[in-house]
Amino acid sequence: MSRRRGGNVTDTIAAPQPIDPSLEPHEVAAADAAETALTEAAVDAANDGLDDPDLDVAPARTGGIDQDAVRRAIFGTWPEERARSRAIAADPQFWRDDSLAMPEHRDRVLGQLFALAEKGTPGLAYPKKYGGGHTAGGNIAAFEELFLADPSLQIKSGVQWGLFGGAIFHLGTEKHHDKWLPKLMSMELPGIYAMTETGHGSDVASVGTTATYDIDTEEFVIHTPFRGAWKDYLGNAAKHGKAAVLFAQLITKGVNHGVHAFFVPIRDDEGNFLPGIGGEDDGVKGGLNGIDNGRLHFTNVRIPRENLLNRYGDVAADGTYSSDIDSPGRRFFVMLGTLVQGRVSLDGAAAVAMQAGLQIAITYANQRRQFDNAGTGRETVLLDYQRHQRRLLPRLAQAYAATFAHDEFLRKFHEVFQGIDDTPDNRADLETLAAALKPASTWQAMATLQECREACGGAGFLAENRIALLHHDLDIYTTFEGDNNVLLQLVGKRLLEDYAKKIKGDPARTIATQVADRAFRGIGLSRLGGHVGDLGFHGRSVGWLRQAETQRNLLAARVEEPIAEIAAALNRVAKASPAEQQAAFNAQQNKLIETAHAYAELIQWEAFTRKLEEFDVDSDTHRVLTWLRDLLGLTAIERDLGWYLMSGRLTAQRARMVSSYANRLLARLRPHAQDLVDAFGYTDAHLRAKIATGAELERQEEAAAYFAELRASGNAPVDERTLYRDRRRAERAAKTNR
Repeated sequence: MSRRRGGNVTDTIAAPQPIDPSLEPHEVAAADAAETALTEAAVDAANDGLDDPDLDVAPARTGGIDQDAVRRAIFGTWPEERARSRAIAADPQFWRDDSLAMPEHRDRVLGQLFALAEKGTPGLAYPKKYGGGHTAGGNIAAFEELFLADPSLQIKSGVQWGLFGGAIFHLGTEKHHDKWLPKLMSMELPGIYAMTETGHGSDVASVGTTATYDIDTEEFVIHTPFRGAWKDYLGNAAKHGKAAVLFAQLITKGVNHGVHAFFVPIRDDEGNFLPGIGGEDDGVKGGLNGIDNGRLHFTNVRIPRENLLNRYGDVAADGTYSSDIDSPGRRFFVMLGTLVQGRVSLDGAAAVAMQAGLQIAITYANQRRQFDNAGTGRETVLLDYQRHQRRLLPRLAQAYAATFAHDEFLRKFHEVFQGIDDTPDNRADLETLAAALKPASTWQAMATLQECREACGGAGFLAENRIALLHHDLDIYTTFEGDNNVLLQLVGKRLLEDYAKKIKGDPARTIATQVADRAFRGIGLSRLGGHVGDLGFHGRSVGWLRQAETQRNLLAARVEEPIAEIAAALNRVAKASPAEQQAAFNAQQNKLIETAHAYAELIQWEAFTRKLEEFDVDSDTHRVLTWLRDLLGLTAIERDLGWYLMSGRLTAQRARMVSSYANRLLARLRPHAQDLVDAFGYTDAHLRAKIATGAELERQEEAAAYFAELRASGNAPVDERTLYRDRRRAERAAKTNR
């Protein structure tokens, strides 16, 4: 194969060579893949004219990645806890049984929770005095891996030990811990987390259920005043829960002190509702049908004063309310902030879902063949098609980025909740990270599983290959523990607050002027938006695309400039009426949420970039992972090319270079795709997908052997198309000779 660097399509591309019949089946597949990748890389490079010494290294000269080193990076800060939980997920007693109807599935998952309690992993977050492990980060790392056993098991365990138990632990005091933690840890006390109402989900501050203090009896009276105030979508509420941590408006001496948490008994030992309590079963859902979700309502239900979880707010016997946090708004957010672990765990579970779906789909794509395009007698492996690479490899880059960002996120969570660095600023940063990363990763996981399903064709739709069912179960992750759009609006508001702080004290300059100058200097508008001629010939100017600083500047500009524009629009109505201010904000809402989403993707890109520092810069592993990081950045930029062009950040010529360079990265990454998904470390016992077991490769080799033997025997029928082509050639030759 010959190629002129930066030339046009005038180079000679070698024709496909016949397959050596002495090779073993796996050697045939590897040779096929390498040959196709080399050919596609040469064609692509010849067409785009991009000159990059690092990327121009042929795949054959780049060794495979160090899978063990990459796996250690993926396992993150708590590898032992993660490995321990993976062993549980590989145990058949914890697997989902797809043949079960909803009632039997619920019973199976309940039994699995008792078995899980015996394993001890659910207690990792709790103090050692109760038999726990006292490791907040390790607990979440272990929890995430249960997704591949059965998502219903993962979420039901999360309700029991993460939400119900976590609320008692974080919002209660020692008397509550002593009384209830041991029972809930052992499953003697199955619990419910009763926050969401039919009428209010993300707007927790507006829930309608009330807890009114009765001074005469020293009791709280729990009451549901209207249908919209029923507690809804609650795990364990339909059947198994015996008690609930219930969130209600605390009213004492005629004053509403806002939402607080209360321990409320729900059922007796025979499973009957206690007096004043009623409920309904939510029934069949779009996924997670191993969980008994239901609704609860309360009619003047009385509980002792001591059942108020009073870490942040208390009521004395005479009805006097007290709190160490004077501001009602701040108190509310502190109380809810202690429960951020739900969003942390969903972010990690989404990364696990992406890893599993991609390991299944890419393994299959490396074995499944379709269409004999080169006339070699063997059909083309799916992953050799550029479109298939475009569908899966950018998703693979997202999965790596989400995984690395999650580990950093989890470390910050651990620092806060273990008391290592529990400051107001750190808590605020943690809440912002949770509100940014949970939406990004759950949306990415949903899109990834859908793409994996389609990329596997009809096989991807079969329950035996897991992808479709994982997609169904994961769907709810995008709206529980906070609707993704609502969470991103919180992130956007935080970005606006931070921006306002940066420009405060400079009244002589407008917001728009401030950001324009800052963007010009800090983001590099003059350099990135200039004509291509400023860096010379197109083919030699591509180096800037693969510079981490360039990618970060472009991704950061996608956040900083819209935030400045939104701030300027809101500043214009700063002295207007509240109604006018709300209308102005509403006019910017969609833009704000899109910008917050871009910010979350920037966080993931930066985490990936930092993770690269852990690998030897001269190693093949570093090179391949850098290509994967670059693919992540460039496909994000490519998706928003319209914005970059309209904002003047990129010229049209450079915008075209983004897509060309991304295509070349696909060709370079293709030979390493299997290693990159195998590095996730999931076994057949975790994936349980028949198309990822090697069965497809066996079928393909069986078919290839059959046709090879048939041809060798001389008994192969003649293809009619061959006769047709021969006849047409003969007719043309006869016509020419007349």
